[in-house]
Amino acid sequence: MEIRNIAIIAHVDHGKTTLVDKILHATKVFRDNQDAGELIMDSNDLEKERGITIFSKNASVMYNGVKINVIDTPGHADFGGEVERVLKMADGVLLLVDAFEGPMPQTRFVLQKALHLGLKPMVIINKVDKPNCRPEEVHEAVFELFFNLDATEAQLDFPTFYGSGKNGWFNDSLTPTTDIIPLLDGIIKYVPAPIVNEGPTQMQITSLDYSSFLGRIAVGKVARGTIREGQNIVLMQADGSVKKSKVKELYVFESLGKKKATEVFCGDICAVVGLENFNIGDTICDPETPEALPLISVDEPTMSMMFGINNSPFFGKDGKFVTSRHLRDRLMKETEKNLALRVEDTGSADSFLVFGRGILHLGILIETMRREGYELTVGQPQVIVKEIGGKKSEPFENLVVDVPNDYSGKVIDMVTRRKGELLVMETKGDMQHLEFEIPSRGLIGLRSSMLTNTAGEAVMAHRFLEYKPWKGPIPGRSNGVLIAKNQATTTGYSIDKLQDRGSFFVDPGEDVYVGQIIAEHIKPGDLIVNATEGKQLTNMRASGSDDSVRIIPKIQMTLEECMEYIQQDECIEVTPKIIRLRKTILDEDTRKKFQKMLKTEEVS
Repeated sequence: MEIRNIAIIAHVDHGKTTLVDKILHATKVFRDNQDAGELIMDSNDLEKERGITIFSKNASVMYNGVKINVIDTPGHADFGGEVERVLKMADGVLLLVDAFEGPMPQTRFVLQKALHLGLKPMVIINKVDKPNCRPEEVHEAVFELFFNLDATEAQLDFPTFYGSGKNGWFNDSLTPTTDIIPLLDGIIKYVPAPIVNEGPTQMQITSLDYSSFLGRIAVGKVARGTIREGQNIVLMQADGSVKKSKVKELYVFESLGKKKATEVFCGDICAVVGLENFNIGDTICDPETPEALPLISVDEPTMSMMFGINNSPFFGKDGKFVTSRHLRDRLMKETEKNLALRVEDTGSADSFLVFGRGILHLGILIETMRREGYELTVGQPQVIVKEIGGKKSEPFENLVVDVPNDYSGKVIDMVTRRKGELLVMETKGDMQHLEFEIPSRGLIGLRSSMLTNTAGEAVMAHRFLEYKPWKGPIPGRSNGVLIAKNQATTTGYSIDKLQDRGSFFVDPGEDVYVGQIIAEHIKPGDLIVNATEGKQLTNMRASGSDDSVRIIPKIQMTLEECMEYIQQDECIEVTPKIIRLRKTILDEDTRKKFQKMLKTEEVS
């Protein structure tokens, strides 16, 4: 059987998952009267809510007797670890570009990986039905990008398709058609069939699947020979050890599910059941001739956060898993399938240092754990500092902001204050396209203030560049916070009196504890306040007059916004039902002593 393995790569929101939907519908995976919904591949709850792809997934369709294995990949650089390993399964890539925005920073990041692996690219310019779209200019920009990334002659000779995923057509010219058949024909014509290597079995595990019945399942592309059900194999591991094992069951991908197979041939993607203690990057080989394939290299993490047990007075009220053992086991389990994540033990048994690619990467992990019933506290995200050539160095990123002309001055001012340097400034219609080089530290907390200052109009994206010498201190949050004085329930009467002091994160009737952050102060410096005082009722004061209290609703912050908001001495308490901000040291006297100690250390 003929096979084509394709990975779809693009920047966030350029239409990858919608394109997969159209391919599934065009190849009659569903009955004509079946309502499969939209964004079929984004099956995880968090993916549906946020409208983004987090985990790469496989599907397979039949077209004109050819089996096409489709791999949908995430567009955020934070999930780059997912993309880097699944590209090993593909023979060609479909690079999807928005007809208005053109190639964006994350497009460059993934394309670079694909070109290095020698994959054959096809370019699809999507959303040509948008007003202000400029497909010809975008085509030139894509060619330039390929050239800058040192593409080979063959890769530079890429075929281009135009269309609109939303309207369901793609063609090799700008003439609208009724379907995406020209694109499917193009995939069969331009994407090479996998190279068939005869010889003993060899397959690298590039992805993991999990089933509550079968346990962990290894997914990968057969690189040489064939693999059979019941075959004795050896597992070549990263540390050089060799383990004997046996293939219990074999599955190939069919439509959106898997189908049992007795034998899988070279070039096809399959799932192997029955292997013990394997990791991504291990090679399955024939026992007679064990040869390991080169390991999968994944870019280093650039950010770290302290994860600890929930030690607030309200611990254990919501969650099922609250001990440090639960937390440790869950983090270690995550590192098995999340390649870009690293976990290290700290001096304390109750906290762990977790390294990831960015705030979104770590935020998704915390949100997933929270939904599984874990309670934990997380500290302020820190960038990873290295010593390079005797100099203290930090990660720098390339930041791209598209913003209406009226707001460009504000954006430039905000970024330069955070030690960013403006490199490119172009006008695209009524939008300004700005590119900066900025330390990763400067990005923490930038998104929320950027959206506030541009009335929500700014579109920003960033990707890691390299380590450069330390840029010096970056100003953090300018305002202090209001801290709860005692443990009780907040009252409307108290909050009403304190409203001119700051903006509240709690409503009346919420339980608070000593050291919890309940509002943002209007001035720098922290203030301890009593928000739990009730109104003293006497004959002169009727309880009914409390209704006249007008309280501004509390500020709702998402987990990522909280992570960007907190300072060094603060942390977030995350439970399945609630997210609270608090001081790391709850007791005021202990906190002051600790800060004094830090100041004397700095002076000495």
